[in-house]
Amino acid sequence: MAGPDIPLEMRIMHLADTAEVFLRQEGVAGAVAMVRARRGTQFDPALAELFIDHAQALTDGLLDVDCWQAALELAPTDAPLSGPQLDAVLRAVGDFADLKSPYTAGHSRAVAALAAAAGEEHGLPADDVTELRRAGWVHDLGRLGVSNQVWDKKEPLTQAELERIHLHPYLGERILSRVPGLKGEAALTGLHHERVDGSGYPRGIGGTDLGIKQRILAAADSYHASLEPRPHRPGLAPAEAAARLRREASAGRIGPEAADAVLAAAGQQPHRRPAPPAGLTPRELEILRMLCRGMSPAQIAAGLVLSRKTVRNYVEHIYTKIGATNRVGATLFAVRNGLIEQ
Repeated sequence: MAGPDIPLEMRIMHLADTAEVFLRQEGVAGAVAMVRARRGTQFDPALAELFIDHAQALTDGLLDVDCWQAALELAPTDAPLSGPQLDAVLRAVGDFADLKSPYTAGHSRAVAALAAAAGEEHGLPADDVTELRRAGWVHDLGRLGVSNQVWDKKEPLTQAELERIHLHPYLGERILSRVPGLKGEAALTGLHHERVDGSGYPRGIGGTDLGIKQRILAAADSYHASLEPRPHRPGLAPAEAAARLRREASAGRIGPEAADAVLAAAGQQPHRRPAPPAGLTPRELEILRMLCRGMSPAQIAAGLVLSRKTVRNYVEHIYTKIGATNRVGATLFAVRNGLIEQ
């Protein structure tokens, strides 16, 4: 799309999004110079002229606004979220974070379920189990602060890229700590990559500084992440993932009691699977999962030794059955129906 075919709202957002970055880095003059240089190419000429003519008034005091506080002041205060409503919101937040990369679709829901089950297996009180489940839903929220060029990179990461990844638990904790009712979940989020021997990140703490809830969430995340494919490696089979977690426990990185609880919880999953939702066939389920992992129709066709036309027909039938119109909608359907974890 080009020119007036792009909705006016999006043309405004394109300009505002880029201008805000230059305003922070180079001031009003820098933002105006950038908009002038991109007028008629990246930006709508009329909108660019409007910004250039009124830049000072449009940006006056903009960087002094606390966006978080401004949003809170607009939010309803008569009915704070709790119970099932809060759970629904945190699940949605986790789904949103997971959609950042096709490699993590459904990850947060799976970690939340496994961590909560492990907490019950270990005999934790109901309130602690609830906190583990909620922390599992949002533990990877900080991933949104790291570029997909880093997360989806197949080559070895540079030291600078590793440092960015090591920040994501801190970023998640920082976001959640602004919500008074999520202090416990925020603290768990910030520690889910710490290790008992102090080799984790971002703080490098360990030993008695990590309680049983922190250790269980770390073990659940480690185990389930190893089941999932990543750009640089394939996913492990459950037996291989279990062996890996036991090695981490033996090496002193994962708490052995947490590893035992997670593995016991993972082993309690039923072997008999329910009938697929929406009447999906086994082949359609297979293709849906490949779509959710970011594979193109051409890649799916090559992987399943099918023609591209056949794959396109399958995709159309899948979308019709599940009521989706695109890959994001299909991924959300798969996550909500527990299809990613299978």
